Amino acid sequence: MTAAPWPDARQIARLRVEIDEVTPAVVRRVEVPLDIRLDDLHFVLQIAIGWQNGHPFEFSVEGEETRWGVVDKGDPQSPLPADSATLVELLAHGRKVFHYDFAFGEDWSHTVEVEAIAPADSGTPYPHLISAQGRCPPADIGGAMGYETYLRAIADPLHLNHESMREWDPDFDPHVVDEAAIRTNLAGLRKYLGRRKSLP
Repeated sequence: MTAAPWPDARQIARLRVEIDEVTPAVVRRVEVPLDIRLDDLHFVLQIAIGWQNGHPFEFSVEGEETRWGVVDKGDPQSPLPADSATLVELLAHGRKVFHYDFAFGEDWSHTVEVEAIAPADSGTPYPHLISAQGRCPPADIGGAMGYETYLRAIADPLHLNHESMREWDPDFDPHVVDEAAIRTNLAGLRKYLGRRKSLP
């Protein structure tokens, strides 16, 4: 199969990111430059979702063998280095959906859909949060299944683990997301990414 032409790297991609198998849904829509490195995209997704960047990550495209992430030199099955590839390359075969996996022990998987590719707006700083739905699950809660158990426990005062689960966050509401905090954190990351050395 012939690869589709690469998009103009001066453009941006509008991404819809959703944590798989989680209810209520946790969805973020963000815009990023097409030439963003995948390790930097990882940081964008961490902040946009609300994760804490404490675990390995991996990008992949369904039906493709190539994976990008953190290289383990002792593992022959290790993915390609994410800091040596860009979103442009990930989309080079015309795919509009890819996967972002994080915290392999807990199996947090995300589906990322490219909603649009458009010229960058000179008045908009990137990465840019468009919208956010649903609060990020607590860190290290045990993946999607653990999160489901957690939500049941905090909602039911008679649940055996109600009090211990509430200790994670007594005011946790899965429907409430602090978009202002996400935007502030992305602004901080934006300054950092602007100082990063780009690919040759």
